[in-house]
Amino acid sequence: MTHLGNPYVTGNSVTAASKAGLEASGSTVTTADATQPPPERGGPAHGWSQTGPLRRGWVRLLLGLLLPALIITVWQLNSVTGLFSSVQVPPPAAVFNAAVELIQRGELWTHIGISTQRVLLGFTFGAALGLVVGSLVGLSRIADALLAPTIGALRAVPSLAWVPLLILWMKIGEDSKITLILIGAFFPVFTTVYIALRHVDRNLVEAGRAFGLKGLKLLTTVQLPAVIPAVFSGLRLGLAQAWLFLVAAELIASSLGLGYLLSDSQNNGRVDRIFLAIILLAIIGKTTDALLGIAEKWAVRRWA
Repeated sequence: MTHLGNPYVTGNSVTAASKAGLEASGSTVTTADATQPPPERGGPAHGWSQTGPLRRGWVRLLLGLLLPALIITVWQLNSVTGLFSSVQVPPPAAVFNAAVELIQRGELWTHIGISTQRVLLGFTFGAALGLVVGSLVGLSRIADALLAPTIGALRAVPSLAWVPLLILWMKIGEDSKITLILIGAFFPVFTTVYIALRHVDRNLVEAGRAFGLKGLKLLTTVQLPAVIPAVFSGLRLGLAQAWLFLVAAELIASSLGLGYLLSDSQNNGRVDRIFLAIILLAIIGKTTDALLGIAEKWAVRRWA
């Protein structure tokens, strides 16, 4: 089976997922390796293993915080040594004070809230559409021949190229911003689901059909559970794209949001606020990705 850049997609996981789906439909499935436990996530079967202290969550957390701590240290040292001027790289204290100032004025939480809302709405609709269209094109030869070339061409269009058209059609409002984010989230999900479904083991599909499964029931019981890890890879890529497209939308046509904060700070020469907006985008983006990662672990345990 093709691995789509996800270390968790293996033949065993596909077999286990599809077997679980068939059993959920009321069928009993016996396979040659049915008595073998599924390979541990992150184990040798996936190409790498967590051994020793790395198996402990707090150790991995500390290791993950080392690089950010090093960056902050070097950043603070720059404010002392003056390698870069404060106009180019403001000290951490200045960025912190900028955050406090915006909080006191009641603006920071508004910017964060509206940007998060836009991303969640656009990502939800874009991911759902990508899942549906990806499933259709991945399972139907006719849909593949009809839709895949056009979608592949549209995928190459830069995000900023959509902005003038969306403003013309939907004016400067929430609809145009959410639609742009939807476009950004759609393509990674569509591509991952489309390719993954095209490489599901044919024997698993035939086994499902032998038990009377077909159409939507076959898709939800056998085929989608078989590609759960790949689907979540697409969802996480789509979420990252949603944040990228959010900034594109808010930089051009917005009066609120973190993208607007970036643009407004540039116009006013507030480099400290520019750094603040970038840091907030990184933190919030990582937080939403971590939440999706928790959902992925649950789904993999449940179906794969």
